[in-house]
Amino acid sequence: MKKIILALLLKYIQEITENWTDKILQSYSAKFTESQARTFADSSINILIEVVESSDYAAADQYLIDIYHLFQKVGVNLLEISQLFSTGRYSIINYLEEDKSYKYDPVILLGFIDEIIEQIYARYGVLHQEAQMHELETDRNRLATKLDINQEYLSNILHSSDSAIMVIDKNEIFISWNKGAEKIFGYTEQEVLGKQSSLLLPEDEKYKKELTYIQEEVKKSGFIKLTETERITKDGRLVSVTLNVFPLPSGNGEYTGRSVIIKDFTEVKKLQQQVDQSEKLAVIGQLAAGVAHEIGNPLASISSLVQILQRRTKEDFTREQLSTIKENIDRISKIVRELVDFSRPPSHEKMIIQITDVIKTALGIVKYDKRVKEVRFETELDPSLPLLNVVPDQILQVFVNILLNALDAIDGTGTIKVHSYSKKDHVIIEIIDNGCGMNTETMENIFDPFFTTKDVGKGTGLGLSVSYGIVKKFKGDIVVSSQPGEGSTFTVKLPILENLD
Repeated sequence: MKKIILALLLKYIQEITENWTDKILQSYSAKFTESQARTFADSSINILIEVVESSDYAAADQYLIDIYHLFQKVGVNLLEISQLFSTGRYSIINYLEEDKSYKYDPVILLGFIDEIIEQIYARYGVLHQEAQMHELETDRNRLATKLDINQEYLSNILHSSDSAIMVIDKNEIFISWNKGAEKIFGYTEQEVLGKQSSLLLPEDEKYKKELTYIQEEVKKSGFIKLTETERITKDGRLVSVTLNVFPLPSGNGEYTGRSVIIKDFTEVKKLQQQVDQSEKLAVIGQLAAGVAHEIGNPLASISSLVQILQRRTKEDFTREQLSTIKENIDRISKIVRELVDFSRPPSHEKMIIQITDVIKTALGIVKYDKRVKEVRFETELDPSLPLLNVVPDQILQVFVNILLNALDAIDGTGTIKVHSYSKKDHVIIEIIDNGCGMNTETMENIFDPFFTTKDVGKGTGLGLSVSYGIVKKFKGDIVVSSQPGEGSTFTVKLPILENLD
């Protein structure tokens, strides 16, 4: 894992530095010059690489001294420094998540990066406090003022954190609740203070046992971390979370309560599920291709024998039945060929093509879907459309996704129309269904990742989002029009070859 992260950081060091610098200047241009922002971002990413490589946080000591002097010079406070490190964290994670050249668990990567940055910031906090205390030793009155200011800074950090931070006393009553908790769970501080901690527990016996385990383990060990569990929000949603629990300090060593830090990783978990599903589909595709090849050889033999029998028989009835058998063999062969073509690893090279062939292939694949019951496909395809410069496999995926969406909309019974024509600078493909249609709110979100109106397990919410991204990559567009109960029209516009840069 360290080697993968190190390789990725080195690979994107320039991009991360530039992105981090830009974000600092966007938020703190009044305090940092471009040179200062770049110096901080560059030194920070380099020390992060050094710590990952050596696993020695002591290597960061000189770096911390240097940035302490920089922060003193530009006049930023602890809250702003925390936000500077958070900005860098997001700059790093964005590039790590986008890189698909390594197979890794995104959750572990995020946790590894978070831990290193938090440790470096914690060491900076110690350095900051030591420097402050040394300065305050010369002035007792200034000491009280500085302590108050630092307390205010820490309070601001507490309440502005994206993580939910809460304090629960020994009677299981909430006595502190930050803005991060409000954001994740929906309850305001006024709604929660004085309430039982079980307010966040889903109604299942296992969560009650989990709470008992947390109480006992914190009393015994002084710390507990749950890497994956669930909690319930104000509006009844289950969110996947991680918990870090610490006992409250006590002078006599007795248990007086606990502080809890909760992080929401629902979206990361969804991403991991999509990765797992993609891997399973890839295996199924390879298996399907192998089965298809095995079916193809016997079919060829059967087809040859049927043709021999057709030539030798004189009876009309027998010839008619043999003809029906031959037609069905050809139909199975066509399905097998399309299955093999669709399961073949996709190409990423652009080709100059006539889009009609891709549309016909997509229709051929979808016609044999199990959702097709009494579906009538009506096509009006212009055979002389202008040429396009696209990746055929990716455009095929777009049409298959839209057609499958149409099948769901008509619930296997209805009409799907496919029209193609050219207009000015574009080739236009319309896919029209007479299904259930969509309201305005659904249409506004239909191309968002993970958005789906289907039941759990019946849709990932990624098909149309991926299709939208593919078409935009080829400088095209997808627009949708629909009315509830009146069906939907998806219009795909792709620029013709002469109008591409």
